[in-house]
Amino acid sequence: MTARLIDGISIAARVRSEVTVGVSKLLKDSGITPGLATVLVGDNVASETYVRAKRKACAEVGIESFGHVLSSSATQSEVVDLIRDLNVDSQVHGILVQLPLPDDINEEEVLALISIEKDVDGFHPVNIGKLGMKGREPLFVPCTPDGCMRLLQESGAEFPGANAVVLGRSNIVGLPAAMLLLKRNATLTVCHSGTRDLPEVCRQADILIAAVGRPEMVKGDWIKPGAFVIDVGINNKWVSHTADREFLCVSSGETFIAHHQDLSENGGRKRVGYIDKDSGDVYSRDHLPEGIDVEGLVKLFRKNRLVGDVDFDEVKEVAGHITPVPGGVGPMTIAQLLSNTLRSAQALADK
Repeated sequence: MTARLIDGISIAARVRSEVTVGVSKLLKDSGITPGLATVLVGDNVASETYVRAKRKACAEVGIESFGHVLSSSATQSEVVDLIRDLNVDSQVHGILVQLPLPDDINEEEVLALISIEKDVDGFHPVNIGKLGMKGREPLFVPCTPDGCMRLLQESGAEFPGANAVVLGRSNIVGLPAAMLLLKRNATLTVCHSGTRDLPEVCRQADILIAAVGRPEMVKGDWIKPGAFVIDVGINNKWVSHTADREFLCVSSGETFIAHHQDLSENGGRKRVGYIDKDSGDVYSRDHLPEGIDVEGLVKLFRKNRLVGDVDFDEVKEVAGHITPVPGGVGPMTIAQLLSNTLRSAQALADK
């Protein structure tokens, strides 16, 4: 029997609806509008995309967003000064520093500097420390692991006594997810590159959270029949297409594979070049002549699609419940961030 889909989009929509109602009530009762400050350092394209999505989500639920962008040449002191300013800004109730930071910025120092009352990402050492302690509750929990717990809870997973396996031990997902499972009285195993007989360990899991960043690593024969499978991974998988063909870049003399049409349906897309239909000249994206206007050129695409750390087609035939990629964990991360920002503003109003 095929696994039931855990629909992160619909569950996240319910969370956003709850936040929208809460924001409206807070404004009516106290005159406070929750505010989220985002800090982006450098020119990481993926990070820029994530920050835009978070700011857009804020606008949709009535949270004010304040975007701060520093160049890749920004110094440690510039980042520190910005965080200190945001800590004392009364309009800002949450501070989100988009990770990863450039190599020359001390991430640990930056995250520790964020006011714990505004640490809506849940990465402050005190919040993480309380997350790992019995009888302690952090002010905020990291958004992605928190979203995983809500997906499991709303899908009917029973935590006490369940065998839970977490693939991956990152500070952002793996370790906090493990601590959240322990707090719910699951019996926990955390796996990593040194784990022996990894498939056999995974086969013991009633609940499996995959967060290793390796495309389709988890196969169907790794899964216990009926298990809950949460796939945190987001990876590009390049796929061939019968209409792909070689183009010769006139600027570099190099050939590259692309296709004329936008092949984004049922997957992602990546622009790899342009063709001038009038002259027949072709340019790869990496060798555009200076000053050329690409608006009048036909875009060339290379097809790709997003996949998780789980081989969905195989695993869905064994698992009881499974998250898709995309449409599973991703929407929950932003929804939990919005919820944390609202709670921070509500705490201020209650003082």
